[in-house]
Amino acid sequence: MKTTARVVVIGGGVVGVSTLYHLAKLGWSDCVLIERKELTSGSTWHAAGLLPLFNLSYSVGKLHQYSVDLYPSLEAETELNVGFSNVSNIRLATTRDRMDEYKYYAGVAKTIGVEVNFLTPDEVKAIWPLAEMQNVLGAIQHPADGYIQPADLTQALAKGARQRGATIYRNTTVTDITQKANGEWVVTTDQGEITCEHVVSATGSFARQTGAMVGLDIPVVPVEHQYIVTEQHPAIMERRKQGLPEMGVLRESDASWYMREEAGGLLLGPYEIGAPACYVKGPAANSEYELFPDALERLEPYILSAIERVPAFGEVGVKKVYNGAIAYTPDGSPIVGPAWDKKNFWLNEGHSFGITAAGGAGWQLAQWIVEGEPSIDMMGVDPRRFGDYAGEGYLIEKNEEAYAKVFTVHYPDEEREAARPLRRTPCYDRMKALGAVFGSVFGWERPNWFAPEGYELTDADLDRPDVILNHNHPDVPGEPIREKWSFRRSNYFEHVGNECRHVTQHVGIQDMSAFAKCMISGPGAEDWLNGLLSNVVPKKTGRVTLSYLLTDIGGVRAEFTVYKKGPQQYYLVSAGALERHDQDYLLKALPTDGSVRFERLTTAMGVLVVAGPKSRDVLQKLTHADLSNGAFPWLTGQSVSLGTAKVDLLRVNFIGELGFEIHHPIEMQNYIFDKIMAAGAEFQIKPFGIRAMTAMAIEKSYKLIPRELSIEYAALESGLDRFVSFKKPAFKGREGLLARKEAGLKWQFVTLEVFGVTDADARGSEAIFRDGELVGRATSGGYGWRCGKSLALAMVGPEHAAVGTELEIVILGEPHRAVVIPDSPFDPDNNALRS
Repeated sequence: MKTTARVVVIGGGVVGVSTLYHLAKLGWSDCVLIERKELTSGSTWHAAGLLPLFNLSYSVGKLHQYSVDLYPSLEAETELNVGFSNVSNIRLATTRDRMDEYKYYAGVAKTIGVEVNFLTPDEVKAIWPLAEMQNVLGAIQHPADGYIQPADLTQALAKGARQRGATIYRNTTVTDITQKANGEWVVTTDQGEITCEHVVSATGSFARQTGAMVGLDIPVVPVEHQYIVTEQHPAIMERRKQGLPEMGVLRESDASWYMREEAGGLLLGPYEIGAPACYVKGPAANSEYELFPDALERLEPYILSAIERVPAFGEVGVKKVYNGAIAYTPDGSPIVGPAWDKKNFWLNEGHSFGITAAGGAGWQLAQWIVEGEPSIDMMGVDPRRFGDYAGEGYLIEKNEEAYAKVFTVHYPDEEREAARPLRRTPCYDRMKALGAVFGSVFGWERPNWFAPEGYELTDADLDRPDVILNHNHPDVPGEPIREKWSFRRSNYFEHVGNECRHVTQHVGIQDMSAFAKCMISGPGAEDWLNGLLSNVVPKKTGRVTLSYLLTDIGGVRAEFTVYKKGPQQYYLVSAGALERHDQDYLLKALPTDGSVRFERLTTAMGVLVVAGPKSRDVLQKLTHADLSNGAFPWLTGQSVSLGTAKVDLLRVNFIGELGFEIHHPIEMQNYIFDKIMAAGAEFQIKPFGIRAMTAMAIEKSYKLIPRELSIEYAALESGLDRFVSFKKPAFKGREGLLARKEAGLKWQFVTLEVFGVTDADARGSEAIFRDGELVGRATSGGYGWRCGKSLALAMVGPEHAAVGTELEIVILGEPHRAVVIPDSPFDPDNNALRS
């Protein structure tokens, strides 16, 4: 056994072997894979082998697209048949919401280059003659899709890796993983030790056990998945005899199952409610090719639905029931990328669609390791999108939910209910009493919008279709239903508008305590931050700047508000959803000489926002500090007392109004909240939520990660020129950004006014055309209540970015005229902010 390697990949399923293959393909031949039993002996061997291209996540969609393109080419490379059946797949729609989902997805697919066809019921029937078409509105089809033999695919990837010099050790168990003082990793096995530079964990059901070896609580817990294989059916055998094509993969999305031909019979795979988490503590040491006892009683409604749609399924006997473990994460997407807190420890885990994602995940992770960055935006699968709140109990609830919702309509405003409310700020109950309808980010409860007193929806309002998956609203025990999810303007639309109008006319209060917060201090703090971030850090105490952490080639990795609180003392604020992601980059970049200190403050500090033309009047009643514009201008901060509470008051906000962020010790929040509400009563203060904030931010052309800001877009392409200081001799990404500028920027950020909108605004990911040519994609969208326009933010080619350019945007399948307008359609001169 080798004693050194550049990379050790742990896990011999399709994901681990793909990672090894792609590392070797990039020229890193000195890589080793360790598998405790035989290749594919975990969950790969019992996978159904489907290759679904459908996914509303940009990151996951790109991974799936790469895999489906790669797999057919492996046979020529390795001379091994991977068992790829390019039979296409068809997803049925029996409800309007489902068809809206497909129309929205078609925009995502168009922008990433995936072919999607819309089919009529008659066209579906022609392809799937054994299926009945009652209640079918239509369908989408992926011509490039189909299924593959997982074991054959894995062996082909393994051969390809070996051909490039990589090494695979089977029947070898990892017993310990430690990191030396010099950063090298030592992987101990029952066959010896390997010292290496990088470790990749691709251990499937063993992910939590592998993570525990290095002190990581990996947010992966498997869930049982059953599928049924029938005996041969005469009609299918007759089709084969006649040489007719295989009918392909059929998905009854509204009934939560997939079906395809299998050896002359049919294979049915439901995703049922009630499937339990398994292997919570990990499989047994001797686990291999393991299945659980079947539990067909859980599948009864889905089986009956399948028989109704495809009567042939009920006409033959059951040959085999497979019930095996599939790894899941709380949101159903895999975790692919660097582990937090550990340098050169990588995760390729949590693959609920591992066969489909394996090629793309191995491709991008290998690029990340070898080249220092992935080539596509991986934020949707980054392991650091979950925090330390995601412990065992949380994972069981959320992962079971994620499994049960594989086929649900993925509404853009959906807020899933499991494991909530978990993280609550002190003013949670006060906001709830004011009518807050909550969402969740990074485990935190945040008001999305506020319902009027006594407001609720009836069953008639919800208009739930008579299908198995008809969950179109949040269920909160003991509370009335106040929201209906939709791809279109839903019931909360007018209430969000009321919040926007109230803030811009009077004053509003918002809880933004979920912001990620930390303190950077020490004698080297200023120099270190200046060498790391794109903008010059504030030189004077009390100044505030916006700055970015870039990739080496000038893409945008993270955004920080930087407040100089004192000499060599900087308070950094970033997006709450990206706390672990953003702070992990800071921690890993800290100098080793102790000259810079990092202190995490997220749970110690709360944030209340008071904004609107009367916000100064409200706060001035509570403090002796002079809040006038001359004494307290925009983009400054001061330490003041509100009543008896000492706070840091910052003149910044994300809505483009006169406003203040109040950063305060979390234990003082309710005292401060009550004081503000009492002082604001004469000014008609009301709360506002995230959806109003987002609508107002779009009117200001404000940008978000990972929408308008991404590692795929150079900072200058995203319009961040004024936050990038080339006067500094050095900062991370400076030279790469200059090189991209010199070569010619490929994208340009624009604001669009969209015309002809009645009930569906852009959401982001819609395709944008000019004279029939695809020229860009929307990144955000919505209705601007202050300017009275339907708006979209977008990235387009520079030649299409001039103000006045006529474009076309497709929203839920309908083309709309769109015109490039000047940025910040509301208050372009920032008079409100600076007032």
